[in-house]
Amino acid sequence: MLTDMDRTALWEYRSAYRKPADFAEFWTSTLDTAREHELAVHLEPVETPLATLDVFDVTFSGFGGHPIRAWLKLPRHRTGPLPAVVQFHGYSAGRGTPLDELVWSSAGFAHLLMDTRGQGGNTFPGATADPVGAGPSYPGFMTRGIENKDDYYYRRVYTDAVRAVEAVRTLDFVDPARVGVAGGSQGGGIALAVAGLVPDLAAVYAQAPFMTDIRRATLIAGTRPYTEIVGYLAARRGEVEQVFDTLSYFDGVGFSGQANAPAWFSAGLMDDICPPSTAFGAFHNYGGKKQINVWDYNAHEAGGSADLAVVLPEFRTLLGLQI
Repeated sequence: MLTDMDRTALWEYRSAYRKPADFAEFWTSTLDTAREHELAVHLEPVETPLATLDVFDVTFSGFGGHPIRAWLKLPRHRTGPLPAVVQFHGYSAGRGTPLDELVWSSAGFAHLLMDTRGQGGNTFPGATADPVGAGPSYPGFMTRGIENKDDYYYRRVYTDAVRAVEAVRTLDFVDPARVGVAGGSQGGGIALAVAGLVPDLAAVYAQAPFMTDIRRATLIAGTRPYTEIVGYLAARRGEVEQVFDTLSYFDGVGFSGQANAPAWFSAGLMDDICPPSTAFGAFHNYGGKKQINVWDYNAHEAGGSADLAVVLPEFRTLLGLQI
């Protein structure tokens, strides 16, 4: 069933989110501090049974100089630098194995799939630790360090993601002027954050994005991860405004307002994990050329591969991929 608004209401909806006055200053300072560490990009070739792709195990320096892992997958038969897509994965997953997530590289792009620090304990394993501790939190990642924006978990994750784009642009395989970002769910939220922090991206794809219009999401989402915040505040009733003040620095609606690359969003009208109005909150505020695919009878998969089939040709055109 519908979990949120219908199509007409979604097109009229505008988020109540308000960007903090020092939002830009906070992120400029955060990224400047991260850049005090060398990127230290290292590639290690990986043997696989794949006949058409080359795979590399990548390490680069993220927030605090911490080592972040990624897979780089390249079409084996390539001539000259390629356009690149940096992808971010879903909540609690990891980068998986070299045989996972083969679409972007099979389509002809250089594909970097970033491991999200501290995650990867389920079907898709991760390989990146989060060495930073945090105070009391609800099980999951949403409330780690939520007492203060400087300590919040996603400050580290979003910084890692910006550094992933910077890392891929250093590679001889890649044309640094033709880089896009993509992701679904948590990955879509991370992609929107990067779009707002990196001004010269070529394209953005945010499928059923997470971490957008967060305060509304906590009121209407029926399941995790947003219910982690609900559980945290149920036990800390006096911390509501402090929590949402912290989260205002990490909301995709705020990042969307300062993004300028062409972007594709998607939403499933039956999504109770990332309700469709939260995607529309970011979409309506997005600063660049934009399009959103709405899938009436889909939930959190938001069209799945059918949605990706719409976006792939657009990325090919924008990133100048010659097949």
